[in-house]
Amino acid sequence: MTRINRRTLLLGGVAGLGSATLARGSAAALDRAATTTARRTVAPIAGTTLQQAATPVKASGYSRLTAGPAYPLVVRTELCPAQATRDDTRTALASIVQFTDLHMVDAQSPVRFEWLHGYTGSAFRPQEALGTQGAAQLVRRVNQVQRGPFGGRRFDCVVSTGDNTDNHEQIELDWFLAAMSGGSITPNTGATAWEGVQTGGDTYYYNPELPVVDDYKKAGFPQVGGFFARATATHTSPGLNTPWFSVFGNHDDSIEGTLPSNFPVLSQMYTGNIKFTGFADPISNTALRAALQTGDRSILNLSVSATNKWIVTPDSRRRPFTPLEFVQAHFRSGATGPGPVGHGFTQQNLADDTGYYAFSIAPGVTGIAMDSTNRAGFTEGSIGDAQWRWIQRRLAQGSSLYYDASGAAVRTSATDELFVLFSHHTSGSMNNLLLDPALPLDTRHSGSELVTMLQRFPNVVAWVNGHTHRNQITPHGHADPARSFWEINTASHIDYPHHARIIEVSDNRDGTVSLFTTLLESAAPYQASYSDGSQAGLASVYREWAYNDIEGDPSQLGAAGDRNTELLLARPRG
Repeated sequence: MTRINRRTLLLGGVAGLGSATLARGSAAALDRAATTTARRTVAPIAGTTLQQAATPVKASGYSRLTAGPAYPLVVRTELCPAQATRDDTRTALASIVQFTDLHMVDAQSPVRFEWLHGYTGSAFRPQEALGTQGAAQLVRRVNQVQRGPFGGRRFDCVVSTGDNTDNHEQIELDWFLAAMSGGSITPNTGATAWEGVQTGGDTYYYNPELPVVDDYKKAGFPQVGGFFARATATHTSPGLNTPWFSVFGNHDDSIEGTLPSNFPVLSQMYTGNIKFTGFADPISNTALRAALQTGDRSILNLSVSATNKWIVTPDSRRRPFTPLEFVQAHFRSGATGPGPVGHGFTQQNLADDTGYYAFSIAPGVTGIAMDSTNRAGFTEGSIGDAQWRWIQRRLAQGSSLYYDASGAAVRTSATDELFVLFSHHTSGSMNNLLLDPALPLDTRHSGSELVTMLQRFPNVVAWVNGHTHRNQITPHGHADPARSFWEINTASHIDYPHHARIIEVSDNRDGTVSLFTTLLESAAPYQASYSDGSQAGLASVYREWAYNDIEGDPSQLGAAGDRNTELLLARPRG
């Protein structure tokens, strides 16, 4: 990946962010052509991006953030026309909050690839030490807002759509569970003093406490004395007041979300005292870069050794967890929070070592949490055949009319439900069809196959996902409008713009359904003193440094039609 410099992409302020999205042709056309309107809200918009949104103070260079104009509401009618009277007839059916890509990062872990950040920006982020504070302030925001602005319905649930952890370490999972259900968090591992790359004086990384002129300070990042003592201090998450559910992501399953957990050399280094800074020979380093960017599995055949120059304090809490242990952790008594017990995972998941399930969101609205990770490793995902068949059975159970694989209509005596599906991966990032080593006969299905399968069930209204760290909403149309649905992809909460999303499902009682998608920012102020050690102050710096990341990607904000929207659908008919 070519190293990206944010300063070359930003043209200044909100205008710069908007201009940066113009490379996406469809989104640019949508921005120009979409109808924007102030639909009537029935609940306060305070705390949402319908009220205000972060914007840079300066037009160029390193910039602090301030409250800027709200994102407009864009009414999208690609799949169904809008009726003018729907504001007066609408009934709220469900109100959902989506978190995604929280990436609780043990930034001092021996098994990280910071040295590759010039090739893949996610290998190192200047703000990554502050993820737990950012997550706790996002939780606080959801507790403040409480309900969807357009339907006025209290939040039925929060769904975190994967990459809850960054490197599937036990301590990262502990932090995630404490952030979601409430509890004390001490975001530090190893020694008391920080042992990550940000205190070594290497100018390739941001060294906030040191006077060294690194690549980030050249771009305007500040020197901040005493930063790591504040960043690693114990703080408390209030925990959500709303039932929450959990979905697997590739970072919850693989080394750095990319390499299989049994990768030679690295899998034994998590709890050791050797900091991984690359392989000893340049050829292997080149191969690892290829694996990170393309999923090149040939690297697993290399006989390699790691460089052994950096000694750190070992920590047993860094032990990587298995998928089954991820599920088990959600049943801990201290992780229950507002429930449900298991946060969607069931005793059947424990018995079968699976990560997919169905759950009730609200009367008549059902969620399906899919596991799109591939146990063979690598970034992209897919769906195993056993899960594929289970999804079809569950959709059929809640549909009085659906279509079989040949296209023939099937009528049943089932009571119709509306379905919202959740996964980590998007339809476009589910092309990893490598077989699961533990299930070599379980064939894999791609995202495009899943889109086609879901269109057999008119009751599917939305597929909600993350992974790309980008706001992007995609219509999946069908010749029969009732078989269309929306794919709703939301940006991460580790990279700017640090968004979560409210998704409201409403029956307009005119033959159409509206899905409202309203973006949320955390409760942290837009600016704080760099010496502020409060959770809110550190979460503010978290957002600011993410915005200014020299390898950040402004297009992740999305176009106007990917942010606050009303998405129209034909009402499914039985």
